[in-house]
Amino acid sequence: MFHPVDPIQEIFRRREKPLSRRAALRAAGCGFGFLGLASLLADAATASTSPGGPLAPKKPHFPATAKRVIFLFMHGGPSAVDTFDPKPRLTLDHGKPLPFKRPLAFADGDAGPLMKSPWAFKPGGQSGIPVSDLFPHVRECVDDLCVVRSLVGEGVDHGAALLQTFTGSSTFVRPSMGSWALYGLGTENQDLPGYITIKPTLSHGGAKNYSSAFLPGAFQATPIGHSGLKVADIEKEPIEFLMNKKMGPDEQRFELDMLQNINRKHSEMRQYDPNLEARIQAFELAFRMQSQAPEVFKVENESEATKKLYGLDDPKTADFGWQCLLARRLAEKDVRFVQCTHSYKWDQHGQLFNKHTENALEVDKPIAGLLKDLKARGMLKDTLVIWAGEFGRTPVSQGGDGRDHNPYGYTIWMAGGGVKPGFIYGATDELGYHAVEDRMHIHDFHATVLHLMGMDHERLTYNYSGRDFRLTDVAGVVAKGIIA
Repeated sequence: MFHPVDPIQEIFRRREKPLSRRAALRAAGCGFGFLGLASLLADAATASTSPGGPLAPKKPHFPATAKRVIFLFMHGGPSAVDTFDPKPRLTLDHGKPLPFKRPLAFADGDAGPLMKSPWAFKPGGQSGIPVSDLFPHVRECVDDLCVVRSLVGEGVDHGAALLQTFTGSSTFVRPSMGSWALYGLGTENQDLPGYITIKPTLSHGGAKNYSSAFLPGAFQATPIGHSGLKVADIEKEPIEFLMNKKMGPDEQRFELDMLQNINRKHSEMRQYDPNLEARIQAFELAFRMQSQAPEVFKVENESEATKKLYGLDDPKTADFGWQCLLARRLAEKDVRFVQCTHSYKWDQHGQLFNKHTENALEVDKPIAGLLKDLKARGMLKDTLVIWAGEFGRTPVSQGGDGRDHNPYGYTIWMAGGGVKPGFIYGATDELGYHAVEDRMHIHDFHATVLHLMGMDHERLTYNYSGRDFRLTDVAGVVAKGIIA
């Protein structure tokens, strides 16, 4: 145990004018590699001064049915008409031209002919909701799904569509949905980040898709690896520089107290610096995480039966299975918002049959394993699981055996967290191109997710640059038809 003279007081005593923070750190000679967590050190950060810090738990606007969210993101855009939205008309009119003018598309050139799905659809469970043969394991869980067949976005390219999916805006940098959730509710676990994204994509907006933008920096997601890394590489050090192998907790606490003392004095000189306050909070979280984070990331400690349930015993499913199992472990520790990304594999402008088959094989068993595991543990009732891509794909062919982007009517599904189980919401036209019934814009989707978490999207605002901002901008209607 250390009982030294306060080195900071000694440094300031020897100078007539206060030291700059950089000079003081240089003079003190303290190292703080263990205080990594770079994602929480956003330059645009500000911080709350409420008791318990910015991540302190906050009361929802009204009773919530979902305490936490697990977002399973299929980067690239899976085809709705080949997964969860069967279209008999496509089978009947296969090879015929599109009977109406094609809307704005991503690819140049004329639209190809109508193309039937190469997969059969079969009803699942007691609800009888049809699911294609791409997802036989998810079909077993269909009675827990609320299938939304009428989502609508505005971006025909991946970058715009991803940004709108995660932030509500396809053109401007805005806080992500997870950041808004954390800002509105805080977190029940002060020893872990409240918002974690596992293997996020580096493309199509990258960190902007999980950033806090102008919200306080503590509300930005902490990334676990990225899409370019293998799980084996991430498991060695899920959060870079988190642990200090050369110093014990008492020594680290002493160094951190010294650093925070400098930062506090610096903040007082500036009459409260919100950027600096965010760093102070981030350093404290990084220190606290050392007690709990290493254990929660030890997926290998799960039973063999559990690992098999998620597909960790098969190289084809092990990657996404690890993400889903880690998401469950984080949810158990009350992490508010978790994202898992099956990164940029669903963009089939060609080779639809081969690539969609390969992609679905990688995620089908892990997703079903997650749903079954959450349900068995009694967690599905208050955990909202979301499955979505950034858009769907056209009912017409591209390049002979592919499909172009389609943001005008596509399918996502939700499970648990207060949504109706075994339920279909909305519909597209008979070809699967446009949403025509119970149309759900992305703003409506965001409003509904926030509602399930106990928040009124119109009241969840943040004043920035003279204007009140919110996740849903000036739109958004809660889809009460999906609420159980």
